[in-house]
Amino acid sequence: MGLFDIFKKAEQPKEAQHDKTILAMVLFKNGEKPAINSVLNHLKNSWSLKVGEVEGKDETSVFKIEDEMIALAYLPAPIPGDEVTNAARYAYNWQTAMEDLKGYDGHCIVSILSGKKTTVERFKLLSKVLSSILTSSNAVGVYKGTQSLLISKDQYLEMVETLRANKIPVNLWIYIGARKSDAGNSFYTYGLSEFGKQEMEVVNSKLSFDDVYVFLATICAYVIGGDITFKSGETLGYTNDQKIKITSSKGVFVGGNSLKLEI
Repeated sequence: MGLFDIFKKAEQPKEAQHDKTILAMVLFKNGEKPAINSVLNHLKNSWSLKVGEVEGKDETSVFKIEDEMIALAYLPAPIPGDEVTNAARYAYNWQTAMEDLKGYDGHCIVSILSGKKTTVERFKLLSKVLSSILTSSNAVGVYKGTQSLLISKDQYLEMVETLRANKIPVNLWIYIGARKSDAGNSFYTYGLSEFGKQEMEVVNSKLSFDDVYVFLATICAYVIGGDITFKSGETLGYTNDQKIKITSSKGVFVGGNSLKLEI
């Protein structure tokens, strides 16, 4: 019996079709920018996607893939404000981000406009478009402000390959924050709300840092991939005897309420 065969009492509602725009930004240096024809060729050849009629040029373009509308808009300037710098300070997945992004001078806004596919399918499409831009250009990395995610080019291209195995690339979609203290190891998510789910936290666990991280990342993939909604008071476990309590309460590291997983 596998791990996900023994999760207890998880409600599995049919996901509603979402009509909100989802987006990310690809960062560039030295005046580089995406070339729309190269991007589209990669989408066709690498991801076997059928691209509809394209309007616009390298700086601004709009096209369709599987009835979803995608817009690319290149701006020859850094993202306004200091959000990228702040994200770089906490990007434990990209420890040289501050240095690598020094002097970046352009960004391309990639938007998946309102459509009929599920949120998961639209995030998959976004990831494929981003990977095609990264592969066909000298981009530095990707910034996703809604999730406070900053990901290097190499890391993004490595992780996006999980889509070919029909797996959820959690680290491309969800920021998993970490805190260490004498009381234990704590982790929290930032971005599950984009999928209509409550953010999750593990607070002061006595398990090892790596074990808690892997556990929470696995649960995130399960929740997103299966459109699972946990309720306060339910339990889950790796074995029939294990019962990890789930409680909804005010977030410790995130705003609003979060689901606490007591491991």
